[in-house]
Amino acid sequence: MSINKESELAGMKKASEAVALTLKEMTQYATPGMTTKQLDEYGAQVLNKLGARSAPYLTYGFPGWTCISVNNEFCHGIPSSKTILQEGDLINIDVSAELDGFWSDNGGSFVLGKDIHNHQPLINASKAILQKAINQIKGGVRIADIGHLIETEAKKRGFKVIRNLTGHGVGRSLHEEPSEIANYRDPNNFTRFRKNSVVAIETFITTSSTLATTLEDGWTKVGNRGGFMAQHEHTIVITDGLPIVLTEMNGIWN
Repeated sequence: MSINKESELAGMKKASEAVALTLKEMTQYATPGMTTKQLDEYGAQVLNKLGARSAPYLTYGFPGWTCISVNNEFCHGIPSSKTILQEGDLINIDVSAELDGFWSDNGGSFVLGKDIHNHQPLINASKAILQKAINQIKGGVRIADIGHLIETEAKKRGFKVIRNLTGHGVGRSLHEEPSEIANYRDPNNFTRFRKNSVVAIETFITTSSTLATTLEDGWTKVGNRGGFMAQHEHTIVITDGLPIVLTEMNGIWN
């Protein structure tokens, strides 16, 4: 969407604060021994208290309120009473929701407890690359150039990017134009970021894989060459200068 009125900016801020707070609360609530279903239900309670409704459930009938992916699961993991969180797990939580007709999206990867499997360098890379990318986005910048920046920064750190997962426009629905904000330079994408538009910028930084494939459950995605992935995501409003980071209170940069 494009922000044309103060009321629209206020609506996006409110929806974004709801998803950001939910992501932050869920990250802090996660403990070893808990199931991903328990963590998801806690997230649902937070969203409900804030008056927000799960976007993946509303839009796609996703079998959970949030997406929770663990270890070799890259994204869109289904919350389950069978998946028990353990010390050192690499966890990704993606929270998107609708509130009063406005939609916002954010996500983050983190290590549960002690980093016994050395996932932190991957996470740190994803966070730093997202921040660097967002700081370069303003009206008129080519989307492909931001993709090039993300992939270049990943390679510098010894990592790869997923080429078939992308950021996207957001605001009046979960996925809007621009539909593909890739993590690499797409030579066929001549689209430029537009001032006042709202987009969800996501990193998909990996140790081994370059494509995400879907498991038999129809939702969960893993890497075509295995390994691990870190994802971090903010919803932003594009300006002539630094973007407005609507989901900043999720704390993924802290």
